[in-house]
Amino acid sequence: MMKKTLSALMALALATAAGAVLAQATPAGLWKTIDDDGKTEKSLVRIAESGGALSGRVEKIFDPAKASEVCRKCTDERKDQPVAGMTIIRGARQGDDGVWGGGDILDPNNGKVYKLHLKPVDGGKRLEVRGYVGMPLLGRTQTWIRVE
Repeated sequence: MMKKTLSALMALALATAAGAVLAQATPAGLWKTIDDDGKTEKSLVRIAESGGALSGRVEKIFDPAKASEVCRKCTDERKDQPVAGMTIIRGARQGDDGVWGGGDILDPNNGKVYKLHLKPVDGGKRLEVRGYVGMPLLGRTQTWIRVE
């Protein structure tokens, strides 16, 4: 009887651990964005999943001089709206390869909207964020760091 109880507890512990690992393999969570230079911390973006699609909203801008900026160069409904609180990621869905795509990402600095690929790496501790025009080869990638 003791062996069965111990086996059941071990199975439960493994299932719980596996669930935690899988949860970290999703882009959902809070991320620290890093500029293209690979060093400068820019903001916190919270990515949430709803109905199988991801959206990401700027929660905080680290540079106090930019914290109250609005998106002057945006051309859609986000034009002249505050960047803090703005949804910059929309509509990404998970593909069979573990990469999330099919959505778009806004660069509030230039107002441009790019096609998007999100790829959790390093066990979900980092997120490769690729914005591109046309083909994925024509774009740039930033690596964001998971905060929670």
